[in-house]
Amino acid sequence: MKLENCVDILSGYAFKSKLFNTEGIGIPIIRIRDITSNSVSTYYDGDYKDEYLISNGDLLIGMDGAFNLIEWQGGKAILNQRVCKITPREDKVDKDFVKYLVPKSLKHIEDKTPFVTVKHLSVKKIREIELPKLTLKMQKRIAQILDDAATLHDKTRQLLSEYDQLAQSIFLDMFGDPVINPIGWETKTIEELVLPVKGSIKRGPFGGALKKEIFVEEGYLVYEQYHALNNDFNFERYYITEKDFKRLESFEVKPGDIIISCSGVYLGKLAIVPNNAKKGIINQALLKLTLDENKMSKEFFVFHFTQENFRNKYFGADRGAGIPNFPPMKSFKQFPFIYPPINLQNQFMDKLILIEQQKALAKQELKETEDLFNCLLQKAFKGQLV
Repeated sequence: MKLENCVDILSGYAFKSKLFNTEGIGIPIIRIRDITSNSVSTYYDGDYKDEYLISNGDLLIGMDGAFNLIEWQGGKAILNQRVCKITPREDKVDKDFVKYLVPKSLKHIEDKTPFVTVKHLSVKKIREIELPKLTLKMQKRIAQILDDAATLHDKTRQLLSEYDQLAQSIFLDMFGDPVINPIGWETKTIEELVLPVKGSIKRGPFGGALKKEIFVEEGYLVYEQYHALNNDFNFERYYITEKDFKRLESFEVKPGDIIISCSGVYLGKLAIVPNNAKKGIINQALLKLTLDENKMSKEFFVFHFTQENFRNKYFGADRGAGIPNFPPMKSFKQFPFIYPPINLQNQFMDKLILIEQQKALAKQELKETEDLFNCLLQKAFKGQLV
């Protein structure tokens, strides 16, 4: 059955942005960026129609970028443009059935949607989404099975979050907040922590040095933002020839280097290049560091770098910039790091290794629960889950 025959669709309204504020004046307004966080930070101080009011439990779809469906839990708010609300007709379709099955169709539409800068979803495409034609009783049964699988998945994800919180707690107990530095540790700049050799701090090539026209099907790997964001070094997309590698050899990535994202929403995300990493270079969106590990372990550096207060001070709102951008290299080199004795750093890393071992088990369990959910979802679409 087509979605348009079993739900009502309401597109958000183009409220005047000049009436937006972040001081909490007026009513919260749900914008496209609020879909993934399920919360709002912007308010609207103006008139609106009640039809655009959103309450907890409403199903919303983001229509730009990633086409996500969420069950809203951010409290009473109004619906801005490029977000739509879908309201299941109770005599036609079960709400949870819609909540679990529609995202798969949205992902299919997203994957097939061409784009120049940002992908756009139309209401027409949403209306055309097909759901299995089943009785309400069967829909509810399928939704309950999927809900049980989702609950198992969420519990495992929560366990991973608790391991991260434990590591954070141990770090703060041992070293304190690295920005405030309440213990009074000696500090060293990034420039003082890297090896004293040329290229130990290196931003990716600029301009036309690395155009797509020079990419080949195999050769030396071009490392990109994906590697820093996902810490996934099995991912390979672009390669260059040996001739171009030699021309750009100063940007070579080596095992143990730290790569950092220098642009976009994920500014400052970083990862350690593993020992088995493929020979290659960084692209223009990355920066690489080679630490002097007699001074600071790369794992301690990464943990320090990802501390919330540190990121806010040097990459976030505390910098006062409207649009996030990577700081000038001169400033970046002077970022101060607390510098506890290396034996204390190593003690922390020993604890972190134990936590990471438990996280690895939890991640495997998470993958298994994801596989289970996807398998059940596939069966639901084929009508085999009843």
